[in-house]
Amino acid sequence: MSDAPRPGGMLKPGAGPDLAVGVFVLLLGALCLWQASIIPTTPLYAQVGPKFVPYLVGGLVALLGAGLVIQALRGGWSAEMEEVQTAPPTNWRALGLVGAGLVANLVLIDWLGFVFAATAQFVLVAAGFGSRHLLRDLLIGFAVTLGAFLAFDKLLGVNIGAGILEGIL
Repeated sequence: MSDAPRPGGMLKPGAGPDLAVGVFVLLLGALCLWQASIIPTTPLYAQVGPKFVPYLVGGLVALLGAGLVIQALRGGWSAEMEEVQTAPPTNWRALGLVGAGLVANLVLIDWLGFVFAATAQFVLVAAGFGSRHLLRDLLIGFAVTLGAFLAFDKLLGVNIGAGILEGIL
């Protein structure tokens, strides 16, 4: 069986949803690129300005969408996946822990600051992914979020909220 599109440009049966996903992702990439193009810049940026990362992300999303469209035109991918695997049952505990991590970050960030809010989120998400090492997760989460905070604050000059660490950091 050939992977080439059918004569007359018709899709293989069942490839329509795959094409819709590919077109959606391609349009999402185009939207990112358009929004990146309207970000205001000032002459203060010598080389890398505020448009670099949005352009990079938009370009990568657009490339992904183009690849998905090409794959859909060649017959799609979802029909093959359905034949090979079945989805496992939903792990509601894991989903709840990840959701609790997001909520914890939202609730704690104004009160405690980025480092502690993101550490709490890290611990809850790690537990959602099956980790049973609370102390290790706390230490790793604190180190990673403190490093991210210091990079934003000291290297980039962007205040992302020190919270209760305001006088210390």
